[in-house]
Amino acid sequence: MTTELDWTAEGDWTAQGDWGRRDSASRRFDLARWQARLDELRAAHHVPGASLAVLVDGVVHEVASGVLHRGTGVAVTTDSVFLSGSIAKVYTATLVMRLIDEGRLSLDTRVADVLPEFATPDPQATAQISVRQLLSHTGGVTNDFNHDSGRGDDCLAKYVEAARDVPLDCPPGTAISYGGLGYVVLGRLIEVLTGKTWDQALKDLLFTPLGLDHSMTLPEEALRFRVAMSHLGEPGADPGPAPAWDLMPRSAGPYGRVITSAGDMARLAGLHLSGGLAPDGTRVLSAQAVAAMQHRETDVPDKWTVSADGWGLGWTLYDWDGVPGYGHDGAAIGQYAYLRVVPHAGLALVLMTNGGSARLLYADLFKELLAELAGVTMPAPFGPPAQPPTVDLAPLLGTYRREGVVLTVSRAADGGARMLYEFVDGMKDMSPPLDMELTPVTPTVFAATGAGASFSEDYMPVVFSTLSNGTACVYVGMRATPKIG
Repeated sequence: MTTELDWTAEGDWTAQGDWGRRDSASRRFDLARWQARLDELRAAHHVPGASLAVLVDGVVHEVASGVLHRGTGVAVTTDSVFLSGSIAKVYTATLVMRLIDEGRLSLDTRVADVLPEFATPDPQATAQISVRQLLSHTGGVTNDFNHDSGRGDDCLAKYVEAARDVPLDCPPGTAISYGGLGYVVLGRLIEVLTGKTWDQALKDLLFTPLGLDHSMTLPEEALRFRVAMSHLGEPGADPGPAPAWDLMPRSAGPYGRVITSAGDMARLAGLHLSGGLAPDGTRVLSAQAVAAMQHRETDVPDKWTVSADGWGLGWTLYDWDGVPGYGHDGAAIGQYAYLRVVPHAGLALVLMTNGGSARLLYADLFKELLAELAGVTMPAPFGPPAQPPTVDLAPLLGTYRREGVVLTVSRAADGGARMLYEFVDGMKDMSPPLDMELTPVTPTVFAATGAGASFSEDYMPVVFSTLSNGTACVYVGMRATPKIG
């Protein structure tokens, strides 16, 4: 399916009703060819169903493959909706920037000045944490506070109240550490400033002006559409339907639950490619806000878990051999989503899947699409070199701890390194401990086995670094875990 937008030479959509036609010749996108390629790669990587949307030269192309549910055999169509996981953070960040455009706050507003109920166990940190820091994951708040605050409209308020006693991963401003908790706080900030629930504010301020009629936040809204079921299983085999479609509480919305079609997500990306204009010419974001979101706020020591070279305000930032881009990844209990935007090429790619080795499907498919449509060469998959370097392990050995997780790095019997990854506190029943072998890639970067194909191909990156205050830390899954002994 193809939907056309009107794209001016300056990069803005023009107001010509619905989705207008670009006057200049567009790059040819062969729907039949890419349909066949998606079918082939999806089957090869045991992904039950997938939906692909490509926005290029103002035209949204959509193809779908496989089934929504292996138990029922219902086919994926281009209007099917999937869980987008952490890509929801881009939506929340865009909402926050709209409120900044309206003068209701600034990037450097201290969160506690707007939300007196916001707190951490460290009063000094509480007073310091800013909107900018939460948007860029530099506020030090954790990602692993799983708290079900109920289904009511007060769920975000209750979550923020419950989070007051949750320790920080690290002091604010000392490092990037992926923090979903901060996005719940931002969601609550949106509620206080708009007088609406985060769900309603998203509808009124983004979905409606952009015409995103296949985007929603609540399960009962999703049931109006063809909905992808989550699937779970071992790598290299066809997965089965998960025990539940989505295990996240309602409070996870601002960091983890926007339910959408691939085409609608591509249209959200189009808002950012256009400099802030909706398809009918309505200005939804200022050009300054769009640029600010893409500005590099911090570098990322772990450049492999989510392919990040840096982080902006909501956006993951990429550097493909000097070609800049932005986007985000998302995972939601068996569903995986990928969004990549290449501004110089006017290109956005969206892949939504419902299980299997989705990460490998993404890597193969986007490698080809980015090369053909944007001249971009994606980096090679992460893994150990053929001849691993010799590394002095002594400075790295010890115990690292953050909320919910204890990591122990030790020397193995053969002289190599091992990491024991244990869930503790409120996370203690999440999974049995993981005992991983670490193979050096560089003196501070190691490849760990046992991550699973959908997470990071065959190897999980483990990156040793230092906070700006001098504390040693280790990154696993983009979370900074300080050394305690």
